[in-house]
Amino acid sequence: MKSDIEIANSASLIDVREVAKHLNISEDYLDLYGKHKAKISLDLLNNDCSETNNSKLILVTSINPTPAGEGKTTVNIALSMALNKVGKKALSALREPSKGPVFGMKGGACGGGYSQILPMEDINLHFTGDIAAIESAHNLLAAIIDNHIYQGNQLNINPKNVVWNRVLDVNDRALRNIVIGMGPNTDGVMRESKFEITAASEIMAILCLAEDLEDLRTRLGRIIVAYNYSNEIIRADDLGATDSLLLLLKKAFEPNLVQTIENTPALIHGGPFANIAHGSNSIVALKLARQLADYVVTEAGFGADLGAEKFFDIVSRNENVKADAVVLVATVKALKYNGGQKKEDLEKEDLDALREGFSNLKRHMENVHKFGRPFVVAINRFPSDTEAEIKTLQDLVSELGVEAVVADPYNLGSEGAIDLANKVIEITDNNAEEKFIYDLETSFVDKIEAVATEIYRADKVVYSSGVKNKLRKFEKDGYKKLPVCIAKTQYSFSDKANKLGAPTNFEFEVTDVELKAGAGFVVVKAGSINTMPGLPQKPAAMNIKVGKDGTITGLA
Repeated sequence: MKSDIEIANSASLIDVREVAKHLNISEDYLDLYGKHKAKISLDLLNNDCSETNNSKLILVTSINPTPAGEGKTTVNIALSMALNKVGKKALSALREPSKGPVFGMKGGACGGGYSQILPMEDINLHFTGDIAAIESAHNLLAAIIDNHIYQGNQLNINPKNVVWNRVLDVNDRALRNIVIGMGPNTDGVMRESKFEITAASEIMAILCLAEDLEDLRTRLGRIIVAYNYSNEIIRADDLGATDSLLLLLKKAFEPNLVQTIENTPALIHGGPFANIAHGSNSIVALKLARQLADYVVTEAGFGADLGAEKFFDIVSRNENVKADAVVLVATVKALKYNGGQKKEDLEKEDLDALREGFSNLKRHMENVHKFGRPFVVAINRFPSDTEAEIKTLQDLVSELGVEAVVADPYNLGSEGAIDLANKVIEITDNNAEEKFIYDLETSFVDKIEAVATEIYRADKVVYSSGVKNKLRKFEKDGYKKLPVCIAKTQYSFSDKANKLGAPTNFEFEVTDVELKAGAGFVVVKAGSINTMPGLPQKPAAMNIKVGKDGTITGLA
């Protein structure tokens, strides 16, 4: 069997200007990055979105990830290709991969098999420089803060209360806790600090949630970087840093146009993780996509307990990016893993493990119902799945009043998602009212507990020392109406990665909270979640080889 990169390298790409023609985009709006990538000028974006009302936005989400793989992005891409094949004008709107997972444990984020976005190597690596621009802007602000303290500290910043750290787009656990300024006096003020992965940067979230360039400027200016000795807020605007940040991000704010393996269009823009950030691509890309296509297929990171919840409770409060339908991806192998079958035995038929692990999918189905969106379950088929397993899973889903459609995007591309595409077209005729898990008028504690009890099914939320005091200060400072963005393990409904299936009778532990005033949410850290991942024992980086002719292998 060919690897993903071998399949990608054998594909016939067309000029990105030809891809743009499928969407009626004039070359005047394109900034070419070679033959197969382009930035789209925001001049094309109809800011009032009056032309987007008839387009359909499809959110692809999944069960909790497992070592068996779920293939959410693969399904997304195949669905957009299949919608084109059945006569609809459709495109995928996805996030940019981070080099952290690419060289760490997860691998790339361009789909797989015959359902990929291309050029896969470029997208997984440096692409058009968006993530590098975000990293540079973030670290410039960090440097300005430390320089301000060193150069006389006119704002009276308390060095022990600087809340703006540095970022890097590589997994590196050694940088989680550091001390800076350790040299002579000319090297700055010595203080504790840390690095986070770039996907966790507030600037990443800001770029993805800003509606236009002026909104981007406003959000950058209200970033909280530190507190002074009187515990008063210091913002990026106070340091005079905002326009320099905007300058670095101006080009990165434009969405990127690429193509699928079948030469249909895709927009790739922004890359926040859903376990430590809000997990969706940019609002400007979604608005632009809805202006250009009849059907836009987007996704939210990790399982529906993280990505989908944040999409509904944070992103889709914007009227222009409300989802019309949801595709909930599941695999037989992943459900058997949730049901207790060992990883090495997952290719063996085990109907009992499948029935036991179905509890995970069932809970996600119940949760999606709470958001008021019509949805379909997509069974992403693997070669080892038996007919008995497929039928058992379809029957279990059907008993809950939902249809489960089998798809084989990896092996068949668009042909493997035709049935799914037709079902999506059918259910998007539903005009059900979208719902939220909490009201923005409620307290932060009430918001946290609504998500923890309604989505995760925790019995109780417990808070580490000082967390509730922080939340009260955020409210006192005027931020009460912000949503919450819960950062927790992606592997479980709970805050413990080893609690598989649909755990009950557990406490949900909130360990810290951070106010992201520019992004417009409060990050709620739970359990042992860390915003700077570490490399596994054998990183994916160890599998990558570059031949004498420049041919790459091992990049997945």
